[in-house]
Amino acid sequence: MATTGSCLCGGVTFSIEGELEPIQVCHCRQCRKAQGTPLVSNIPVSAAAFTLLSGEQLLSAYESSPGKHRFFCKVCGSPVYSRRDGLPEVLRIRAGTLDGELQTRPVAHFYYAHRANWFEVNDELPKFPEAYIPAEKP
Repeated sequence: MATTGSCLCGGVTFSIEGELEPIQVCHCRQCRKAQGTPLVSNIPVSAAAFTLLSGEQLLSAYESSPGKHRFFCKVCGSPVYSRRDGLPEVLRIRAGTLDGELQTRPVAHFYYAHRANWFEVNDELPKFPEAYIPAEKP
C-alpha cells in the first residue's frame, strides 16, 4: 500500500510505502513560523519508505536550527518534510501534503505550552507541554 503526496504546484511528488504512523501535532514556535499556521501536523516516515517521484531540483532546504533541515518547494513554497542530522532515517512528512483520505489520525499535541493563544484546541488528545520523551523501561 502506497500513499502519495505533492506540493501545491505539483512539481514535487512522492510516495510512501506501508502503513502511516499516527499524526503528531506540533505547536512549537519554529513549526508555527515555518507553516504560517497555529500548528503543524507531521507524520514520521522511514526514509527507506519515502520515494521522491518528481521535483528533486525543486526542493530546497533550510536549516532552521542546528541539525534540523526543513525541505520545501522553491516554486510554490509548500513545506514537504523535515529531517534531523541525528535521526537521518526518519523524515517528518507534512500531513497536509498527502493525497486522498488517510487512515491514520492524530495521536497527541506536542509543545502545547508554546501554542498560539488565539487558536483554541477542543479535542481530547494528550497535550504535552514540550516534546514527548517516553519513559525508559526498567
